[in-house]
Amino acid sequence: MSFRPPADLADGRNVRWRALEGDGLEHLTLRGGANGLRADAVLVGARGGHRYGATYRIDCDPGFTARSFEITATDGRKLAMIRRDGAWHDNERGHLPAFDACVDIDLSATPFTNTLPIRRCAWQPGQQRRIAMLFVPFDSFEPFVTEQIYTCLTPRLFRFETVDGSFTAELPVDEDGLVMDYPSLFQRL
Repeated sequence: MSFRPPADLADGRNVRWRALEGDGLEHLTLRGGANGLRADAVLVGARGGHRYGATYRIDCDPGFTARSFEITATDGRKLAMIRRDGAWHDNERGHLPAFDACVDIDLSATPFTNTLPIRRCAWQPGQQRRIAMLFVPFDSFEPFVTEQIYTCLTPRLFRFETVDGSFTAELPVDEDGLVMDYPSLFQRL
């Protein structure tokens, strides 16, 4: 299975998703190169009755491992973290050892972060992986660790599951590993 390399995104790519719950919208710009990938996005939406407006930036190495991310909400809240030598840090608290086992991040308000483990790992149809995620909910911006299960069904179709079994979705992806449709949550425009 192969996806386009990040360098093919040197001229940028713009993608939009609409939320299927409420009235949300995301505009994502990806730019790639020899040093990796940068994702910049603007989000507006609502989750669990909480409305938000925010921007985020994620920087990844060429293998789609997150190096850093920053989220800024229109209400002034901000969270920025960087991964150095396998350890997560932020400017206020320094090293955050609770997240060191997390290679991938999951920002609750976007389907883009599903791309990271899909692109980072080498997959064969039928292969399943349990992945520790640094999860950031958009209602609180307080990160925590969660485990998720990804299964490669076909080269362009993955099953996503929460470990507790409370949520499952089949995620079709495009040639860049970007989610096309996220049942009950997001749809590509």
